[in-house]
Amino acid sequence: MSHGLLPYEVDVGLRADTLTGRAGLPLVVETLRALGLERVIEGAVRVRQRASGYTEVEKVEALVLLLAAGGDCVDDMAVLQADAGLGRLLGRALPSADTLRQFLYAFHDPTLIEAAQAQRAPTEVAYIPAENAALQGLGRVNVALVQGVAAQGKGRRATLDHDATIQESHKRPAQWHYKGGRGYQPAAIYWGEQDLVVADEYRDGNVPAAMDNLRLIQRGFASLPATVTEYYFRADSACYDERVLKWLANPQRPGGPAGPIGFTISADMTEPLHTQCVAVPEAAWTLIEERAEETVMGAEVEFTPGDWPKQAWPLRYLALRIRKTQGRLFAAGYDTKYLAVVTNRTGERAELIRWHWQKAGTIELVHDVTKNELGAAVPPCGRFGANAAWYRLSLLTYNVLSALKSLALPAPLSAARPKRLRFAVFTLAGRILTHAGRLVLRISEEAESVVGLVAARTRLAGLRPRIASG
Repeated sequence: MSHGLLPYEVDVGLRADTLTGRAGLPLVVETLRALGLERVIEGAVRVRQRASGYTEVEKVEALVLLLAAGGDCVDDMAVLQADAGLGRLLGRALPSADTLRQFLYAFHDPTLIEAAQAQRAPTEVAYIPAENAALQGLGRVNVALVQGVAAQGKGRRATLDHDATIQESHKRPAQWHYKGGRGYQPAAIYWGEQDLVVADEYRDGNVPAAMDNLRLIQRGFASLPATVTEYYFRADSACYDERVLKWLANPQRPGGPAGPIGFTISADMTEPLHTQCVAVPEAAWTLIEERAEETVMGAEVEFTPGDWPKQAWPLRYLALRIRKTQGRLFAAGYDTKYLAVVTNRTGERAELIRWHWQKAGTIELVHDVTKNELGAAVPPCGRFGANAAWYRLSLLTYNVLSALKSLALPAPLSAARPKRLRFAVFTLAGRILTHAGRLVLRISEEAESVVGLVAARTRLAGLRPRIASG
């Protein structure tokens, strides 16, 4: 043996379709099908110009597989195509990168962009195009997934968290965003109790984060199943908008569920609100949190936003005073800053503030996972609609993996991020053979003890009757 090599030899000769290095990856497609999504895709996503070729179901499944496997662009499909054993387990060859690229292009409609540009005010630069029928259909697929997963546990409480994120892009159509680069700034809404993204809206980078958020919020609540009876909402100051506040505070809100929605939203620190915060007597401040380099104190201030109706449900403004420890300053050169949270909820001040802060571990974590582990960081092309579809497919993949964890995989993997699922589940080595006319995937006993592949497939197979009848 040559110096530095381990003591084994490589023998080439086995048929490619008798082996796979991704024996666990078909679970992704099986989860999608166990939730009945292939039927939803058939009815909602129609882009083919002719009857031959790959169906919309096959192309959506291929893209979800690609993102779940760690692909960052459609050209990475060549890696999955090279795994002949995977194709044999799936029962078909996977579509090429060019096929998938053309599929994504079908979600782009330049006339919708032109219409949005024409409808903006003369003083406005930003606009949000409407979605074409295919992109709307892809959204309905995600709603079906959300409701199918929720039906398994009959979840009655829904806390929806809203947030936007930046996708960097150097494509020519990409717009400048507020951080100085170019790209896009999509927004999403996440259901914390179910670990599912319920709605999203794709936006150019120059669209202000506070622009027209109410319609996305309404879509988020409309995506929830009828089993939900308790509603909550959290957001940063992008949603600090009078229309949003009035809609959330109104128990008879149009285009949404009736009854209370308990919410907390970070307030814009306007000059009048800042004046109120500074004027709070020292004795009124109470400790919220003691940190290594700063102390967070809380108080309530009397404040009414804009022309808030006198007959409307009163809002509470919870002021936060964050003061650096002695000798330390914020980047702007001062030692104290004020923040505020507006809410319609009753309850202890510190508890509400901590509940509001939990958003940093929900929707912001989803942005981190989808951008760094599920291909959402880099838009695939310069076509707005195609990029919107790619982003929505990334969120759909997040939801499929969430469903796989909650409905099928063993408990130790319930909180696994996609990269761990790849390491522990998707990249299992397997041998493929036929026995008595049946296709058999053979994996090691040790791998099965960790992953529970047999049990996971049994659980997924058991979901079909329940969801189909629901």
